[in-house]
Amino acid sequence: MKGRGISPYVRRLDWMILAPVLLLVAFGLLAIFSATHNAELIVKFQKQIFWAALGILSLLLVLLAPPRFFHYSAYLLYGAALLLLSLVLVFGHTVSGNAGWFGIGGFGVQPSEFAKIATILALARYLSDRTTSLRSLPDIGKAIGIVALPWLLIFMQPDFGTGLVYWVFFISMLFWSGAEMLLLIVMLSPVLVAVLAIIDLWYFILATLVVAGLYYIVRRNLGFALIFFAFNLSIGFGVQYAYEHLPAYQKARIAVFIDPSQAPLSAGWNVIQSKVAVGSGGLFGKGYLQGTQTQLRFVPEQWTDFIFCVPAEEFGFIGAVIILLLYGLLFIRGLVIAKNLELRFASLVVAGLVAMLAFHVVVSIGMSLGTIPVIGIPLPFMSYGGSFFITSMVAIGIILHAWMYRTGME
Repeated sequence: MKGRGISPYVRRLDWMILAPVLLLVAFGLLAIFSATHNAELIVKFQKQIFWAALGILSLLLVLLAPPRFFHYSAYLLYGAALLLLSLVLVFGHTVSGNAGWFGIGGFGVQPSEFAKIATILALARYLSDRTTSLRSLPDIGKAIGIVALPWLLIFMQPDFGTGLVYWVFFISMLFWSGAEMLLLIVMLSPVLVAVLAIIDLWYFILATLVVAGLYYIVRRNLGFALIFFAFNLSIGFGVQYAYEHLPAYQKARIAVFIDPSQAPLSAGWNVIQSKVAVGSGGLFGKGYLQGTQTQLRFVPEQWTDFIFCVPAEEFGFIGAVIILLLYGLLFIRGLVIAKNLELRFASLVVAGLVAMLAFHVVVSIGMSLGTIPVIGIPLPFMSYGGSFFITSMVAIGIILHAWMYRTGME
């Protein structure tokens, strides 16, 4: 990069990406302080200050990387991520039922968060290779394998929510790389059928018929259409059979997962109290540090996955909308950057990172509003915790880095 000192870097930063991120970090710190200031939990706010400083430092270090660093190191970083995910199964410790944590100096570190970025880089490297064809089943199988390996290691921890994120950015990156919509629908159909099979018999049969019919209409291949029909039908009936033979307490857990109101005093407590907090904020909120639901701790551990209910109660509808607008600006600008990058690898990486962060926002806020089942997804830049915060800041650093070197020659 031409010029001396840091001024060339500052001039080429995309402030439509960086400004919303810094404002969201500030909102997050205010919310975490509000949720922890009047108890012994204040140490969590102090830790988050440390994570925020480390996250910003990580972002700056990413900006200093050479122009093609992430392209050349993609597979190496992916291999390191797989190694860490394997080691944590052996040497890690368990937090809230998830055996995916390393304990380092009093801080918990979760490799599955960092592995998200390594997997996106490796997948982008593979999909951007000129020899990769999305019309080739072996090539598609290799792309699935790149995501399935870390997902399997995370599933063994177990961490369903984090594992789900991997398949979301996988589908998003396939779409961005030009995969036909029919392929994406067919790949997603077993998941959809499995979920619908728990809800109702006729829902999953209808979905099975629609997918097979759509494939036949587009491809005019009756043999493959019947294979997809039989495969999805077996998935649906298999899930129904397994569900019916579950112990009563496990069926109750799944029912509460879908509808928290069925257990308002236990598993559904968090969601119900979070909804009350959001709704009680009104138009302008109750005022900073004045939220009754949050200050009186009706929402347990509100500084983690339910952090959105804190500013929504204290700053009301206006505060919630400002947060949503900041996320919206960030993601729209991210997609514009991805669309205008010359290098296919960089474009795929940015699209994958935007999909990862956007999914976190939709699910985390949806959990707080009670519209999406609770699966333990933190809110980017705002939730308490170090691993995902640093991962999010590194993701932003990579997006900024891709835009700084958008021609690949500077």
